[in-house]
Amino acid sequence: MIKTKEEFKELITSIEDFEGYKKPLAFGVARVDYGQVHTDKVLQAVYPLINWNENFGSGAVIIRALIENGIAVGFNESEIVATLNANIVNDILDMFNPFLLEAKADKNSHKNIQLFLTLQKLFEEYDYNNYKVTILFSDDAPKSVESVYLKLYALSLGKAKLRGINLNGAFGVLPNLAWTGNIPIELDYLRENEIELKLRNEYPRIDFVDKFPRFLQHIIPADNTRILDTSKVRFGAQLAAGTTVMPGASYINFNAGTEGAVMVEGRISSSAVVKKGADVGGGASILGVLSGTNGNPVTIGENTLLGANSVTGIPLGDGCIVDAGIAVLEGTKITISQKERAKIKEVNPEFDDSKEIYKGLELAGLSGIHYRFNTTNGKMVAFRSVREVKLNEELH
Repeated sequence: MIKTKEEFKELITSIEDFEGYKKPLAFGVARVDYGQVHTDKVLQAVYPLINWNENFGSGAVIIRALIENGIAVGFNESEIVATLNANIVNDILDMFNPFLLEAKADKNSHKNIQLFLTLQKLFEEYDYNNYKVTILFSDDAPKSVESVYLKLYALSLGKAKLRGINLNGAFGVLPNLAWTGNIPIELDYLRENEIELKLRNEYPRIDFVDKFPRFLQHIIPADNTRILDTSKVRFGAQLAAGTTVMPGASYINFNAGTEGAVMVEGRISSSAVVKKGADVGGGASILGVLSGTNGNPVTIGENTLLGANSVTGIPLGDGCIVDAGIAVLEGTKITISQKERAKIKEVNPEFDDSKEIYKGLELAGLSGIHYRFNTTNGKMVAFRSVREVKLNEELH
């Protein structure tokens, strides 16, 4: 048992100096739900705490305990998932011994130790087999349900940047499930037991069927963040403090979200990012990388307004306006007068003001532009925006 903090530091140094040792990119302990029919199949992983590029000493302790209990840790592997037991947890707490009194006295300190202290109590009650530790050594495509969930937590908790994590193949890893509250149910179980469940009046209320759960099933939002309908935000979305997601036509997909206080009444598709002060109007749609942007992710700049039922398929800079009901896509032909081109160039020095008609892609990322449909000549036009978009501070 480690007795002093100095001994703990020496322990961590000795572990990290071991030949071939590699610091983990991320790690966390999850409670996993198994299938009702396929009882060895993991349906979801619930992490009360994750570590992302941080707390390397705790990671070293966990790795040391796994190895000492006969669990192979391949540092050249992108990920490992191991089932925890009482012996592993006790060994981890023995190494954390110099910090146990502090952790027990203040539940807001030493969160990793708090987690293992709680696990120790649970293992004293029962020999559970559904607590697992997941360790990522590199950001490769996820191979397990546990690693997919760890990455989704990193996004939703803001520990990793949007569009900054490899989620290739995640849909193939996750099973399609029926969800009742926070409980995932295999569709095979419902099919096999449909007659009896219904005759006994025990058929569950199914809230939705999807591979991903909802944001609020796993994440506690900031105090000034509002989500008025749980179905409107998917797990893996990232909501900055002050974001308001209204009911109705709003939706935020996974690996998409906001970087500041934003009003959301429209759709933020996968990989789309909205910066602070922006207003996504009712029914407005920001296209994702699979829906018309040729794989180019869309960012909406600060204090930009997307009018009701508009469609945006190009990145917009700060202070832009897209009028209600129009579509600004990469191939949209947009006319700009010579006078307005000069004004736009004042705030966008890189803007090529040498022509009159532009494709939407040529205006991507420029600030201070107002997009509008001219009903007198049937042309899409753009001009220097003179309106300042401001959110109601009381609502955010």
